[in-house]
Amino acid sequence: MRVLRQVEAAEVEPAPERRGLFARLRDRDHTQGNLLVSVLVLALPSIATTAFSFGFFQMMELGFLGRLGAHALAAAGSSDQILRQGLMLLAMGMSVATQMLIARAVGSGMVGRAEHLAGQSFVLAAGLATFAALLGGLFPAALVRLVAFEPEVIALATVYVRIVFLSFFVIMSGQVFSSVLNGAGDTTTPMLTSFAVTPVVVLGEWALTFGHLGAPALGIAGIPLGSAIGYAFGTSISLFMLFTGRCRVHLRLRHLRPDPAALGQLVRVAWQPAFHMLARTLMIMFFMVMAGRLGEKVQAAYTVGLRVEMLAIMLAFPIANACATLVGQNLGAGNLSRAWGAIRASSLVELAALWPLAAAVFFLRHWIVSKIVDDPEVADMAAEYLSYSATILLFYGLYFVAFRTLQAAGDMYTPMFISVSSAVFVGAPLAWFLETHTSLGPTGMWIANLVYASLNAALMIGWLFAGRWAQGFGVRTNP
Repeated sequence: MRVLRQVEAAEVEPAPERRGLFARLRDRDHTQGNLLVSVLVLALPSIATTAFSFGFFQMMELGFLGRLGAHALAAAGSSDQILRQGLMLLAMGMSVATQMLIARAVGSGMVGRAEHLAGQSFVLAAGLATFAALLGGLFPAALVRLVAFEPEVIALATVYVRIVFLSFFVIMSGQVFSSVLNGAGDTTTPMLTSFAVTPVVVLGEWALTFGHLGAPALGIAGIPLGSAIGYAFGTSISLFMLFTGRCRVHLRLRHLRPDPAALGQLVRVAWQPAFHMLARTLMIMFFMVMAGRLGEKVQAAYTVGLRVEMLAIMLAFPIANACATLVGQNLGAGNLSRAWGAIRASSLVELAALWPLAAAVFFLRHWIVSKIVDDPEVADMAAEYLSYSATILLFYGLYFVAFRTLQAAGDMYTPMFISVSSAVFVGAPLAWFLETHTSLGPTGMWIANLVYASLNAALMIGWLFAGRWAQGFGVRTNP
């Protein structure tokens, strides 16, 4: 009889659920367990995403622009690094707010609140995209003349800017999608989505720029138009995933009904990180304008250097983003000590990743730029920029961890103040003085950028480890 009961119990007891690797990574609880594992679980998919959807994409797009010539490089560089960046910093501020608020809600166990905030983030993104479409659609030439001076560059950039601004929602929706899921602790789903979308973007740019696969040869207009088609495909995938409950955040139509209170909270949190990122945008804008005064070749070299430097940022930022999610969720769960542990673990990962990369950029800088541009003068100036940039990369990872931790903890003001002050009172004046009052030329700008970045990082890291941000979450635990 006892054997019979055991057999019956075995028949009734459900078999343990077998879950795949991606499901386990997606659903990991980051308020407990090994912190280094959590950093890697969050950071590695994001690094893969940026390496593929931004790194591979950036290099391919640079190659397309390089084949179109120095005028196209300067037109796209001035448009992307200044005009579109001005809108992207608003989008990034909103993404920081979205990730921080959702991470706190998930850490506190308020999943419904997290889903509502996710929906309102898309509503806010639609409003910002409408503004961009009106601005860029109606006044593209006026915008371009703020940053470009040569007639050939102005003509190409005007076409480029109009398409970019009109298609801004599909560009931005993928960023909102990633921020929502990053805050919830899922970086795996955005990675898988990017693997599907990026080949479509690159294929669209290649076909429309050079007239392949039966498409018209549109020249520089094919770059933003191909991107828009690919990102529209990505937007449809993202919304499908969210509305069908195939990821940690499940949206319903009611979440897209505008909620003034939630929208106001997002805006109140978002404006300070947006102004923080304005500092880098202002510096890039200032350098791009000064480079334009020195000639299209200097502007093209600066564009190449920035694009290569972005590859390093795309490695550092996902690790810091993982730290922000861990800090936000653990502060939401009331565990300050674990939040400090996340900072230490993330800092170690940053140093392990960026120091070898800095060495590679420095020693391979001439080879790197030779794969992008054919003009020897442009290549030499771009390689010189990268020699200074490699030094910055040695401490860039810690800088990213510092300001993303402060933002995740709700201290939006201090990172903004440090970055804007460093740019306005040190970086820009020093660059202007070295270029106009010495014989250094563009080298003066590269030196000024190194000084500005070093000061900015030192102040940010110092403020993080002073621990003032942690005082609102209980007794400070020493780092």
